[in-house]
Amino acid sequence: MSSPRPWLAHYDPGVPATLAPYPAGTLIDFLDRHVKERPDAAAFIFKGRRLSWRQFDAFTDSCAAGFASLGVTRGDRVALLLPNCPQFAIAQFALWKLGAVVVALNPVYTEHELVPPLVNTRARIVVALSKFYDRIKAAQPHTGVELVVATNIKEFLPPVMALLFTLFKEKKEGHRITLAAGDRWFHDLLSAHRGQRPTRATVGADDDAVILASGGTTGTPKGVVGQHKAYVYTGLQLYTWNKAEFDAGTDVILVPLPVFHVYANVGAFGLGLASGSPLALVPNPRDLADVLKTIKATRPAFMLSVPTLFQAMLNSPVVRAGKVDFSSIKISFSGAMALMKATKEQFEALTGGRIIEGYSLTEGMMACLVNPLRGRAKIGSIGLPLPDVEARIVDVETGLRELGPGSEGELLLRAPQLMRGYWNNAAETAQVLRADADGLVWLHTGDIGYMDQDGYVFLTDRKKDLIKPGGYQVWPREVEEVLAGHPAIAEVGVAGVPDTARGEAVKAWVVLRAGHSATVEELQRLCKEKLAPYKVPSAIEFRTELPKTMVGKVLRRELVRQHISAA
Repeated sequence: MSSPRPWLAHYDPGVPATLAPYPAGTLIDFLDRHVKERPDAAAFIFKGRRLSWRQFDAFTDSCAAGFASLGVTRGDRVALLLPNCPQFAIAQFALWKLGAVVVALNPVYTEHELVPPLVNTRARIVVALSKFYDRIKAAQPHTGVELVVATNIKEFLPPVMALLFTLFKEKKEGHRITLAAGDRWFHDLLSAHRGQRPTRATVGADDDAVILASGGTTGTPKGVVGQHKAYVYTGLQLYTWNKAEFDAGTDVILVPLPVFHVYANVGAFGLGLASGSPLALVPNPRDLADVLKTIKATRPAFMLSVPTLFQAMLNSPVVRAGKVDFSSIKISFSGAMALMKATKEQFEALTGGRIIEGYSLTEGMMACLVNPLRGRAKIGSIGLPLPDVEARIVDVETGLRELGPGSEGELLLRAPQLMRGYWNNAAETAQVLRADADGLVWLHTGDIGYMDQDGYVFLTDRKKDLIKPGGYQVWPREVEEVLAGHPAIAEVGVAGVPDTARGEAVKAWVVLRAGHSATVEELQRLCKEKLAPYKVPSAIEFRTELPKTMVGKVLRRELVRQHISAA
């Protein structure tokens, strides 16, 4: 390699090699600063309602006092089963004020999927949207959860919209519920403690802030522990990378991605608080009509997205008819899956702004590789490491030998905000966080690619079997375990296959037991009972046998190759 950090020569003018020394505090310190300096500026925008920094801080104080009254204290884990809504942000910052740790749960998880993270983290309290209340109550007996704090989506809607929701949608969409004895309403908790300021815990950059879900390198569900510094460091890195086109404090950041995921939870919250800019939350990222409506109403300058959403907007009849003005969008960040050249060109022509493709993973806590905002964006590349993020390519066999430009191997990352480790899982942590000969700790991503002579990284394959339909993460093993529970199935293999709409689709290949029968519909129905919708195989193929290694392991890659060949 011509230079230890060849990417530095290709940074945009004004972007430094390092941002050190970083602030020693947390996002709570940034919140305090915004309340002091710009109290009435918008912090969050939700369905037409704007929360100022002063209002948001007051809500988090009331919420923190309410949690404290329920016995929440430093180090406790509290789970959030919420969509993109102010309640999520309020609860998260309230828990941080108490020194507690947020367990971010996927709202589409089934009862079956909710149990392991709740048991593993020993969460005692869950804050859940009313629509998800019955599901969490069904899971509760199998966990250590003592009480559920329920919240209705209408609680932070504008008054007229809240009234219409109550009259026409609340009951029909499952939001009208009756709480079990001992459970509490979120709005009652806030009202009972309005105006109170809790005793804050002393929380520093190295304290635990969040536990996010990941399958790691094996596909078994694990909790990724992120520290408070991840939010601060990531926010400052992203802001510095984009500040040439970003007006801090006024430019709206559109968040049409789920805030339980690292992309929005660390990336969006970090950028919003570091820059003091308002975050516009879209409650259901799959509701394209609401995404477009929010763009019309909030005129965002910065948008976090995935390729499937860009393509969906481009294909929308409303957009094609020219009824949505995208001219406010200066920067769009694309991640989670490969961005097609045509999609990039068409969306940039539509907005007049620029899509910058990037890469990170949950274990990296948004330690990103990103293409330059103004400089050269190489087609097919995930970009350059941000300030204080380092990347290297090593041989796949040992993970020890660094490879030169153009050589294909495993991508490793090093950054100050990497995860602390997997929650209560030292063995798995040691597999992915490994020290090199100099004692420096690197994250082994499991992604295969190469770095060119300029420091741009290109991904070519995955060492691990992660499937990404529409940017979501699906591990073959968890789908295989559900299907293997069917009495008619003798063998099963699951893998991702190419899909024009979602990038990848989940497909299963099954071998039936002698004398047994099953239908595709029956097996998909079983998966729907146990798995989130995006994990359910869109195709199931019956086989008489599956390709295997000498030791009997199903060859998923061979199944994919055969699928592509047949197609």
